[in-house]
Amino acid sequence: MAEKEIRLHNKSDKPDNVIKKENDIFLQCEELERQLPSFLRGFFAYLRSNVLPLTRLAYLHDVRFFLQYLISETDLTQAGKVRDIKLSELAKVQAVDVNMFIDYCRRYKVETDQAVYMYENSNKTLARKKSSVSVLFKYLYRDGLVEKNITDGFDPIRVPRPGEKEVKALQDDEVMVMLDAVTAGTGLTEREHLYWEKTRLRDKAILILFLTYGLRLSELAQLNISSFNFSRGEFKIYRKRGKESIMPLNKSATAVVTDYIEQERLPAEKLAPEHADALFLSLQGKRMTERQIREMVKKYTSIALHTSRRSGYSPHKLRATAATSLIGRGNSIYDVAALLDHEQVTTTQLYAKHKANVKRDLVRDMEWEEERKK
Repeated sequence: MAEKEIRLHNKSDKPDNVIKKENDIFLQCEELERQLPSFLRGFFAYLRSNVLPLTRLAYLHDVRFFLQYLISETDLTQAGKVRDIKLSELAKVQAVDVNMFIDYCRRYKVETDQAVYMYENSNKTLARKKSSVSVLFKYLYRDGLVEKNITDGFDPIRVPRPGEKEVKALQDDEVMVMLDAVTAGTGLTEREHLYWEKTRLRDKAILILFLTYGLRLSELAQLNISSFNFSRGEFKIYRKRGKESIMPLNKSATAVVTDYIEQERLPAEKLAPEHADALFLSLQGKRMTERQIREMVKKYTSIALHTSRRSGYSPHKLRATAATSLIGRGNSIYDVAALLDHEQVTTTQLYAKHKANVKRDLVRDMEWEEERKK
């Protein structure tokens, strides 16, 4: 049977593409729920009410993976499919079994007919998987489906504390190198230069918006022509939890966006209806995907860093660049937190600690030997 077309009847203020993305996440969650045991319906309702949609999706993926692990790697269940696991079997799971699962997740392989895939996870990913399973068993205990709360026996996973990891961001001179590359095509391969000739205004607009506003990748990818009100000097973005935010346009952002729209972007009448309002388009005339934007950013940041394309920075590191640059110019961390939509100012404080050449500047006036010789 052919898959049915999804038609939106959007009565909200949100643009159709934002509603569609939210609906896509919702449908993915529903599909995962259908693959899980039916006695977890209350758990599904708990996630819908208490976590963000993307977090809900991640938790459901982790829970399904954990239950599949019970089938393939233990004798705790006789089920052949995840959906067929019984509550009585899940009630037999002990803390040590979950600890073994987390250890298994550090490095494991998945074999298909074509290849063997090796997976290795960081402690941050392991901590999220542990959190997903913890939420599951806390729900089972809270609702009386199991007799014991086994989560107290889960082994701790050490993850870097805030500020422990060095913030990765471009320095101002590296930003200039990157902008020179996107403006003049310097540092590109011959093949990349062919694409650059067709997308240079688009790419520059994307980089300037990331650097000026510290946008999240999803926030930039969702931008539409209709998001911008140039007469009022502002544009609208959609944050986490669907929150609207109005951003003021400065001269640089206005110039690069209007240059792209007027000189390079295909007119709406040449586009399919679902892409007619999308701001940033691929060469195929479709809304750029988050993956395409990420790869473009990695390309230009790798030129600034003089490294391989694979080692270029992600859009999130351009968000860090915006934060460190703003704070380095003397702006209040509270103002920067508001611009970047940080829920806790402690997140913004991490960027305050990361200032270009701060160690060099500190020791510059501490030349003890030079003082001694005077």
